[in-house]
Amino acid sequence: MVYGTSARKVRRIAAPLVAAALAATCGATMPRSAPPAWRSPGLVGGTGWSYVSTAADPEVAAGAAYLPGSSVLGLADGKVLLVPYGDDDAQVLDRDDPLVAAAVAADHSWLAAGTVPGGTEVQKDMASRALLDLKLLTAPNGASTASWSGQWNYVWPRDAAFTAAAFTVTGHYADASRILGFLSRIQHGDGLWAARYTSDGNAVTDGRRVQLDGLGWVLWSTWLLDRTDRSSAGDLWPMVRRAADKVSRLLSADGLPPRSSDYFERSPAAEQDPGKPTLGVVGPLLTGLRAAADLARERGDQTRANRWGAAANRMAKAVDREFKPYGYPRSPIKGGALDASATFLAPPYATYDPWVDAAVQKAGSRLKLPNGGVLPSEIWAGNHTEAWTPETAMFALAAAASGRTAEADSWITWLADHRTSLGALPEKVDDKGRQSSVAPLGWTDALTILTLHSMGVTIPVP
Repeated sequence: MVYGTSARKVRRIAAPLVAAALAATCGATMPRSAPPAWRSPGLVGGTGWSYVSTAADPEVAAGAAYLPGSSVLGLADGKVLLVPYGDDDAQVLDRDDPLVAAAVAADHSWLAAGTVPGGTEVQKDMASRALLDLKLLTAPNGASTASWSGQWNYVWPRDAAFTAAAFTVTGHYADASRILGFLSRIQHGDGLWAARYTSDGNAVTDGRRVQLDGLGWVLWSTWLLDRTDRSSAGDLWPMVRRAADKVSRLLSADGLPPRSSDYFERSPAAEQDPGKPTLGVVGPLLTGLRAAADLARERGDQTRANRWGAAANRMAKAVDREFKPYGYPRSPIKGGALDASATFLAPPYATYDPWVDAAVQKAGSRLKLPNGGVLPSEIWAGNHTEAWTPETAMFALAAAASGRTAEADSWITWLADHRTSLGALPEKVDDKGRQSSVAPLGWTDALTILTLHSMGVTIPVP
């Protein structure tokens, strides 16, 4: 994903590690430094106040490691770095300080309240770190940001929906409900969302147009929570009605939605077929309509179930007519470029289809870079030597949910091998195998958790 300009964060992650404003007898404050904002290898959490964190300075993080199952950082000199309760900045404490034990116990308790997926110790370590990082990226009001650094420090409905899904499959239902509740509160009256929001719920007006795929992902994530723990999703029905009604009204006579930006965040005019929507829009909206129809049936609203189900059937026929003959490319044209959006038609978003599965495998093979990760697309306009971890994780999830366990394990192993020195999953990996963008990235964390869960438990499909 291509993220935009910086904005303020409300009482949460602020900047690279700075000195605490007030010295305390129990700990020394850290010196100021000013590395490029995204270069931190991970976040540091605190005691009993999981919604405040700060980025670990790369120099301070050298030789450091999180205390197992926590967001408390053990430093190379034997000291510990954490954010004390009620503060916004990290302090260095002795390892036997009671605040350290309290912070570790709080993180352990939260993890124990759900499940940590993974078949190996490495996978479980990666999953626990991803879960804790998603927890740190989610504010008390449910605002779940893409990451902590300025240009990523916003709520994209798409990314937030995946974080809610990751919390759902691991049993953290209240956290999932909080995120979806935030999205419900900021939804526009016409059912749409803006491209992104600040953590206090204000839409960012920077010229970006609505990204319609967000509607589909929010509907799917809400359905997943409802299917897993209905009591946590009861007050989300009005949001579902507004979003699904909007999607069904948007469909044209040919069964396709209007053209729109998708997770690429670029103008539709730049696509190979600028007059039609991309698979990055169509796939999520199809899943969302199916999910909404299921939700309506479960609530006894047969009128809406029929209307949304009919719209989903029209769109499914349009996908078969427009995209399938060309092997499910990004734009529905002969010789159209393949990209990671082919996975949006695969499990766990749709039932298994051998034609889709073949297209997903072909796209994964074509997009794979020498460093082992993938580019987002054959027509990616950015750096062609940097692998993107969200797209790599998309192929991992499609493989796991489609029963191709060995392939999923291979993708997951690559992700595990290319975490930062603190075990966080970065957005991008360069041709030398190094972190080349912000870490952690919430979307990659969520997709990794969903993949590891899928390798042991089947995620239901709308």
